[in-house]
Amino acid sequence: MAKARKVSLLSFTLPDKVGQLAAAAAHLAEAGVSINALQAVPAGANAHFLLAVKNPAKARKALAPLAADFKEQAAICVEMPNKAGRLQKVAAKLAEAGVDVRGTWATAFTGKTASCVLLTSDDEKALALLKK
Repeated sequence: MAKARKVSLLSFTLPDKVGQLAAAAAHLAEAGVSINALQAVPAGANAHFLLAVKNPAKARKALAPLAADFKEQAAICVEMPNKAGRLQKVAAKLAEAGVDVRGTWATAFTGKTASCVLLTSDDEKALALLKK
């Protein structure tokens, strides 16, 4: 059905001003931290960032000059064929088992695979369901 794995997310908030994405990306690049997934959205006078990285501690250290408060949380990444209806199947399977999807973002602009980050009420149960 889909390939699912655990991922670590690092979230932080910065003032919403020109150049913040460039600054964060520069600090991560200088430290050799690859970004697996990124979401940045306005939140009033701030911008809220959510990163999926292999090593959150290394990313936090690299971003320390930005003087942000960091939070780490677990999530899952689901990779599935980039075909109509695949997300529906994943979402339905989770819903039928009582797993709440509390947040998500995905991309499938090009290629044959779509990647979807899911914040769930029960990652272990979700992983077990999606590996069947």
